[in-house]
Amino acid sequence: MVKISFSKIKLRLSFHMQTLDYRLYLVTDRSLCQGRHVLEVIEQAVAGGVTLVQIREKDIHCRQFLEIARQTKSLLTKKQIPLIINDRVDVALAIGADGIHIGQEDMPVEDVRKLVGPSMAIGLSVNTLDQVREANKLQVDYIGVGPIYPTKTKKDAKKPLLAHGFEAISDQSIHPVVAIGGITADNAADVIRAGANGLAIVSDICSADSPQARAQKIIDIIDRERMLTVDGQQ
Repeated sequence: MVKISFSKIKLRLSFHMQTLDYRLYLVTDRSLCQGRHVLEVIEQAVAGGVTLVQIREKDIHCRQFLEIARQTKSLLTKKQIPLIINDRVDVALAIGADGIHIGQEDMPVEDVRKLVGPSMAIGLSVNTLDQVREANKLQVDYIGVGPIYPTKTKKDAKKPLLAHGFEAISDQSIHPVVAIGGITADNAADVIRAGANGLAIVSDICSADSPQARAQKIIDIIDRERMLTVDGQQ
């Protein structure tokens, strides 16, 4: 594995060199979409600059999940934005998703890799330094670290790491690190400065009056902080 560092902005190579832009990673939640269809929110958010989308649906049956995933895949393919499926390896395989994201209590990474093959990206949720070190031994493409701040979008969320706790954990990863949990336009800069390769955002985009405008605001913050960090090293 190769790790190149520009101060706190770390460029890491994933397991199978899958090219993914982790900068602004939308994670969907239909309950937060203010009555709008989730596809409408996704389309607006992508227009605003979202670079990666994950469909995360914990409370719907398989066929409904599959239909939403298919529609999302069709939309995103036209816009050349990768689609990640949360937890459901079967759904990811059925629709030809670009990746699968799993948690610590889901199917082991080794078994997921056997099922999806080398071309599908695998993301893994981690919360502790020990879990990061274990992830370094696994064939994953990125890790999702969080929660960074208090969040209500995940019922079993662990204690918030805050920016300094995230930095201590992410510094030990050989994989790209996506921060998640309570991240908004107001604190995005702090998390990027702490070393995140990308920000996974749920409610701040899904619940925004204009998902497009909110995504545009956040991607501008991300790009500005990355540029400032790199410029500072020249």
